[in-house]
Amino acid sequence: MEKAQAPNLPGSPAIPVGVDVQLESLDGISEVDMDFTMTLYLRHYWKDERLVFPSTSNKSMTFDGRLVKKIWVPDVFFVHSKRSFIHDTTTDNIMLRVFPDGQVLYSLRITVTAMCNMDFSHFPLDSQTCSLELESYAYTDEDLMLYWKNGDESLKTDEKISLSQFLIQKFHTTSRLAFYSSTGWYNRLYINFTLRRHIFFFLLQTYFPATLMVMLSWVSFWIDHRAVPARVSLGITTVLTMSTIITGVNASMPRVSYIKAVDIYLWVSFVFVFLSVLEYAAVNYLTTVLERKPQEKFPCMCGMLHSRTMMLGGSCSESEANSLAGYPRSHILTEEERQDKIVVHLALSSESNSSRKKGLLKGQVGLRIFQNTHAIDKYSRLIFPASYIFFNLIYWSVFA
Repeated sequence: MEKAQAPNLPGSPAIPVGVDVQLESLDGISEVDMDFTMTLYLRHYWKDERLVFPSTSNKSMTFDGRLVKKIWVPDVFFVHSKRSFIHDTTTDNIMLRVFPDGQVLYSLRITVTAMCNMDFSHFPLDSQTCSLELESYAYTDEDLMLYWKNGDESLKTDEKISLSQFLIQKFHTTSRLAFYSSTGWYNRLYINFTLRRHIFFFLLQTYFPATLMVMLSWVSFWIDHRAVPARVSLGITTVLTMSTIITGVNASMPRVSYIKAVDIYLWVSFVFVFLSVLEYAAVNYLTTVLERKPQEKFPCMCGMLHSRTMMLGGSCSESEANSLAGYPRSHILTEEERQDKIVVHLALSSESNSSRKKGLLKGQVGLRIFQNTHAIDKYSRLIFPASYIFFNLIYWSVFA
């Protein structure tokens, strides 16, 4: 019972317990669960006068985990840990080393999964800082002083540690006091590390396909507006593909209540694709409205050429002259009066038909221009790409 108690006597100074960590691997980062998993060697150093033994060679004695249950060891635990275990293959990975002067080294190989508060507002152009926190469970700072044994050198990492989606920027250690209202102050040690996400994977899987879908939607601006199946099917395909990309990205992310950087890009791209569909709807509607408008009725000019022939010939029959002048045959005119009326009427007819012919030509040319190079399609070919390029410049300058 005595050896299971802390080495310091009641009222005596807190027993110092030094800690150092050898990080073996950083096994994974989960954005959905907001946690990380790492495997490490956790070592404790303290002095217990009750374990002093005589030795002529000053050599230490090493024991396995079976002795741990018979002596006092620090009750260090991982704050905010979700799961943790001590490796037990082929036996419990616990080592206890006692020196003749009572110095004790207690080492364990542990895998721990701990919480990491992540901010995804810049995802996937983000950096995350996570911490593994160690603290005594029962002993306050008045009973046990937990500290990093070698300061910043207390944390050692393997140079081969790497992650598929992250670049490990730095590891560092800190310490501070933690307060609990019901039990008091405790020493807490922190292993901090900063991760920066690799963007190349998301460029290939998210940004590049979304950009291609937007560019594909612009192809409809060069397709004839009368090709309804081609333009409608192209618009629907791009809209559904964008919806699939958005759904796939959100399926691998936690359901946060704020907008992520990737959401901005994908939803703006979706709006561009959707606007290209609306653009064709506007083109098709305006074309249908124009085709249904009643055509302007121009007077028949079938008699103009015949009248001009008569003028050039210098003579015409009586029935032709009376019909052209608009007089019925019942009117009896002399030859000279008839000739005068024909000349005057043909002159007026020629001026009227000339102006009407010019108006008809202008109307036909305007209608042909509208049908061949539609104004909405023409301007969309410039406005849509220019707007999307401008959006990309702003987006990458802000988030990159």
